[in-house]
Amino acid sequence: MIRTENLTKEYNGNCVVDHLNMEIKEGEVFGFLGPNGAGKTTTILMLTGMIEPTEGICLIDGIDVARNPLKAKEVIGYLPEDVGFYGNMTGKDNLDYFAKFYGIYPDKREERIDYLLDLVRLNGVTQTVGGYSRGMNQRLGLAQALLNDPKVVILDEPTANLDPEGVAQFRKIIRKISDEGKTILICSHILSEIKQVCRTLGILSQGKMVAQGTTEEVEEQLREQSNIPMKITIESIKPLPELSHPDILEIHKTENRAEISVNRDIRRELSSQLQEASNGIIEMHLEKPGLEQLFLKVYRRD
Repeated sequence: MIRTENLTKEYNGNCVVDHLNMEIKEGEVFGFLGPNGAGKTTTILMLTGMIEPTEGICLIDGIDVARNPLKAKEVIGYLPEDVGFYGNMTGKDNLDYFAKFYGIYPDKREERIDYLLDLVRLNGVTQTVGGYSRGMNQRLGLAQALLNDPKVVILDEPTANLDPEGVAQFRKIIRKISDEGKTILICSHILSEIKQVCRTLGILSQGKMVAQGTTEEVEEQLREQSNIPMKITIESIKPLPELSHPDILEIHKTENRAEISVNRDIRRELSSQLQEASNGIIEMHLEKPGLEQLFLKVYRRD
């Protein structure tokens, strides 16, 4: 449903998005993650046809966005990070105004708008948008992004202005529209939030996709790229002997317990050494760096 091939954007010789290859299948909820300045928003602007790529292509539902931006917009719903409305109009009037640009007939407009306002919990709100809180404004923006019943929904930092209750409601809305078969791309720099709603992830760093897939696949890809060691913890009945292996980086050992930093899982080799010494192993536990720790390293690198 969404595919990019060598998608690149340069500004004054500075490569902001660098030969990006990304694929999001129909019906997926995809988390597009990366530190601020990694190139996420620039990628989204190319996906929505607001700027043209320097090189490469992006396809939405088979449509080349750069060549047919208006046709692509017919199947895209987009919520920017900073959404804007007419402050002297109500939320319903704003949606009615924007619905006319999609050519939605009057008899269908009211039904669609009422449904969306109810979905984002703004139905019955009669005050003008100028008096909305930032969270209400964001929810109205989500309703606007869904006006044309799009196949693809692209959301840029959608929970940035929401309180905890608003974030919980946002998750429910995402699950609901996902159940309708829509393909959803959520752009964020907050891993914990993305993990709550997304089935697949892509990590962007310095304009390049460094990992893509399920949470488990992304974690493994980042682990292979990082130099963060694993930790093996050993507890035994008898005092532990001296342990040696080329992949051991560091050992912190007391009489019956050892914490060992390693490059890879060497529990089998260590177990053989301990069995020969007849130490009576109580526990041997491997701790790998988690996705949060690996993602933090991407932040620090950027």
